[in-house]
Amino acid sequence: MKTIFAILLVSLFSQAQAYETKTVQFMSQGEKLVGTLFLPSEIEKGQKVPAVVVTGAWTTVKEQMPKTYAIELANRGYAALTFDFRGWGESGGKNRYLEDPERKTEDIVAAVNYLSTRPEVLPNKLTGLGVCASSGYMAEAFTRNDKLKTVALVAPWLHDKEIATKVYGGEESVKGLLDAALKAESRFKKTGSLTTAVAASSTDKNSIMFKVPYYTEKDRGLIKEYDNKFNVASWSGWLNYDALASASKLRGKVLFVGSDAMALPQGAAAYEKLAKGKVEKLWLDNVTQFDFYDKKEAVTASADAVVKHFKAQSK
Repeated sequence: MKTIFAILLVSLFSQAQAYETKTVQFMSQGEKLVGTLFLPSEIEKGQKVPAVVVTGAWTTVKEQMPKTYAIELANRGYAALTFDFRGWGESGGKNRYLEDPERKTEDIVAAVNYLSTRPEVLPNKLTGLGVCASSGYMAEAFTRNDKLKTVALVAPWLHDKEIATKVYGGEESVKGLLDAALKAESRFKKTGSLTTAVAASSTDKNSIMFKVPYYTEKDRGLIKEYDNKFNVASWSGWLNYDALASASKLRGKVLFVGSDAMALPQGAAAYEKLAKGKVEKLWLDNVTQFDFYDKKEAVTASADAVVKHFKAQSK
């Protein structure tokens, strides 16, 4: 009995430790970014493996859904890089907690360039995985950096100004948010002070995501590393962002993993139409936006599909 128990313990430990990590740093637009490189545990000295940059939903840090997917990919033989964008988590930048699509896209491009230099990586097999809001940033980075062979987008949140206006309560509501953003930007330029709100809360009705799952749950997204702040100046870049613009510029096929139950299926449909045959899809039944972030069945199915796509597009 003791022997069987010991074998089970070793098996469980091996599964939990099927990857190793390295803390890394690199630069983007003059600012230091801090990341974690997840590597397959069986990688040998001098061995090179395919690699992927993994990014998460808006306002998040590398220890949330990016880590979840990076572990899955490392366990499938990939070197997976997660990192904190400028102004978030451990990374540098004075204008913090800013959900700026252009700035984040630049950071992804920098991360791809950095990953291509790693001794563990096959530079001709670089890919990207964007979850939720960063799907738009990842797709745009794919059009800008030809080191990326392909990208996959999980639970993609893809909006243009028209879609965003509907989602955020109509023109009058959006105008109020944009006015607040202008005031926040002006204050920062004059004083260097940020205008912030709580990003997610189950009690604060003024939070940006009030009673939203995952972000407000301590056993899920509400972890100690999470900044849980939102720079009000973000509304300008976010509401005026056109995540659909990259669809007509795609260099090759991309993968969408989603569901009709996710947050913005209409955005994915609009993108697919504009992409004219360059979007491949896996649609799962009854999987919510937040299920894709950390629920085992959804994450496993997504990771399997992502790897299959990467292998097919990186030959």
